[in-house]
Amino acid sequence: MNSLYDKEGDEIKMWNVVEKILKERSLTIYRLSKMTGISDNTLRNYRTKQSDPSFTNACKIADALKVSLDDLREK
Repeated sequence: MNSLYDKEGDEIKMWNVVEKILKERSLTIYRLSKMTGISDNTLRNYRTKQSDPSFTNACKIADALKVSLDDLREK
């Protein structure tokens, strides 16, 4: 599985943070798809927890939202 893990090996659920940022900035999944080059279908799979983003896609999402990967970690 292509999950992101913290130092202790716990899966990081970043999508909650992504959705919060999208809402704050009035962005849609479709718009994030265009910004990242990741299909909106793939992004919807992340949202519904059907799959976890690869490191590469997590970086694309962070870059598009102009935040660091650490900012996407749910504390």
